[in-house]
Amino acid sequence: MELTQEYLDKENKKIAKQYKELLRISYRTLSDEDKVMIRKAFETAVEAHKNQRRKSGEAYIFHPIAVAKIVASEIGLDATSITAALLHDVVEDTEYSLADIEQMFGETVARIVDGLTKISSLKKDGNISLQAENFRKMLLTLSDDVRVIIIKIADRLHNMQTMDAMRDDKQVKIASETLYIYAPLAHRIGLYNIKTELEDLSLKYTEPDVYQDIKSKIQDSKEEQDAYITDFSKVISDAIVKEDIEFEIKGRSKSIYSIRKKIINQNVTYDEIYDKFAIRIVYKSEPQNEKFLAWKIYSIVTDFFRPNPTRLRDWISSPKSTGYEALHITVMGPKGRWVEVQIRSDRMNEIAEKGYAAHYKYKHGVDQEDQGIEVWLNRLQEALENQEMNAVDFVEQFKLNLYAKEIFVFTPQGDLKSLPKGATALDFAFHIHTDVGTQTRGVKVNGKLRPLSHVLKSGDQVEVITSNSAKPTNNWLDFATTAKARSKIKTALKVKKKEIAEEGKEVLIRKLRSQKIQLNERTVNELVNYFKLKTSLDLFYRVGLGTIDNAQIKKFASYKNNAFVSFFKNKIRRSPVKNEVKEDEITENYDQLVFGDDEQKLNYQMANCCNPIPGDKVFGFLTVSDGMKVHKKDCPNAIQLQSNFAYRIYKAKWIDSSQEEFNAELKLTGIDDIGLINQITSVISKNLSVNMKKIAFNSQDGVFIGNITVSVKNKSILKRLTDQLKKIEGIDKISRE
Repeated sequence: MELTQEYLDKENKKIAKQYKELLRISYRTLSDEDKVMIRKAFETAVEAHKNQRRKSGEAYIFHPIAVAKIVASEIGLDATSITAALLHDVVEDTEYSLADIEQMFGETVARIVDGLTKISSLKKDGNISLQAENFRKMLLTLSDDVRVIIIKIADRLHNMQTMDAMRDDKQVKIASETLYIYAPLAHRIGLYNIKTELEDLSLKYTEPDVYQDIKSKIQDSKEEQDAYITDFSKVISDAIVKEDIEFEIKGRSKSIYSIRKKIINQNVTYDEIYDKFAIRIVYKSEPQNEKFLAWKIYSIVTDFFRPNPTRLRDWISSPKSTGYEALHITVMGPKGRWVEVQIRSDRMNEIAEKGYAAHYKYKHGVDQEDQGIEVWLNRLQEALENQEMNAVDFVEQFKLNLYAKEIFVFTPQGDLKSLPKGATALDFAFHIHTDVGTQTRGVKVNGKLRPLSHVLKSGDQVEVITSNSAKPTNNWLDFATTAKARSKIKTALKVKKKEIAEEGKEVLIRKLRSQKIQLNERTVNELVNYFKLKTSLDLFYRVGLGTIDNAQIKKFASYKNNAFVSFFKNKIRRSPVKNEVKEDEITENYDQLVFGDDEQKLNYQMANCCNPIPGDKVFGFLTVSDGMKVHKKDCPNAIQLQSNFAYRIYKAKWIDSSQEEFNAELKLTGIDDIGLINQITSVISKNLSVNMKKIAFNSQDGVFIGNITVSVKNKSILKRLTDQLKKIEGIDKISRE
């Protein structure tokens, strides 16, 4: 396209007009100093991008101005953010350096621009795991400034709005990444309008036919929908006016993306979806009357239309963790159709549209908005702490916690806590505090003792019973669902492993010394190979537990000192091992499969179609002639097997055999004495890696019989326990049932 002077003059006028509009539509009140800074940023961006054009042919400067307008108006951020938005591509695409930006605009703006530049320079790839890893890295930039992410969302929104000039494959790639990463983030920050637009635009490029089909159906039914909303509003408007309430009623179509989701999830057609639109009543109110007026309007609506009692959502008494407040009801409207009605004050409506910017303007005043951002940042940091997951699991867990419907539960003091739907009593304990979680001994839900795996419901009152001697066990991971709880449990288990490993190292030194063998780097490597382990820590840990006992160490000594030495040396030469592993490295050894809810050990074979390896997500399939075959969950044959032979499918789980526990029943007999039971339970509770499951004592004529069930990891630990119990005065005999 030829750029004539006339065209350029028109374009410059358009750029100037866009800039004036940016200042006019800013949600925040801009001081004279703010306007000077924004003007300087605008002029710098115009100069920096003067020779650049977008794929559509328009001047590049329109993009940063559009992003700044989204930041200023739709998200409602401050002048610093508007400045950074105008400059967000300057360092990446032009001759300006970060030092130039810092010199001209100060350290804060430079830090935000630097974060945005880092995100843009992350390697772009269609591979989901790389996308996920980049997402994790992107979130880590939050430690610099949360506004980085918010401006990045605005940048992505404008890119999605202007993607028509791109190649089809690029459109699909960017749209998929938007659905995977940016829409969930916008949701979490409370930017519902932006989240909805991102989802709809993504669908436009990933499934264009579906998008156009639903869009045209919405447009075809718009006239009828508007008439319906008018009829509905007419019925209740007069009643609300009589109560002297200033209000506005609007009808709003559900988003194309949400309708698409309903079609898939509920397996229905477009015509079968009954709630394709919602009616929103926004009323003006003083803060002290908001709740009263919301319920008054609720009462008026339900006087005319029958409510569905299972579809009442009171987010005024218990706001969502994003700050969202509203009263949602579903009523039977005219012509026998269910209609969702949202009741909000103008303040609540502003928060729903602007997210945290509006929430903290109202709560703390404009100048304290950063406090609200800090609260959100702290919550996000909890998810980032979990570095153990691979990147895809991290993103899935993160998104699960973002999108999960919330439940509200009470502490014993009556404080309200918000948790994701499906959270357990153990999740609640970690939500209160990490120390409370790691020292949890039991929980009471509504005054009754419940297991830690008990799934909580809204309205439950939960009391956590703690003990200094309580410590997390591996099975806690089976019923902890939140990212925070799982991360903290894994950390605690690692610490426990290290303690046992340190004890094991001392034991190993002593036992090898008695065999005239010195524990050095070479011996450690030989032992690791001999016992088919991965690291030195695995070795020390198993010795500490007693899984590798005295007899096995003697066997190793004999093996090392006899004719096999030369063979062993050759093996080492063929398979060199690295130097001793760092002290903080402990691997997960998956060396055993168990099946079913009761984790039975069965004979099995690996399926040739998918060749699972230890650690893969798998299931068992009981064949007619070959016994149990193990398949990966994403095996090409999985869906067919699970649908046609569901009764022959077994749950399967890889375990580390050193973590496996078994129950042993001990029978104790002896002379009854005061305090004897206390001594017995004290010995059991002081033994690391021993859990008491059941205890029963019976005393008759001075003789007692006790039955105790304990859970232990191996026979060595059980022997050590029985030896200690035998030393208690009065115990005559201990036998295993």
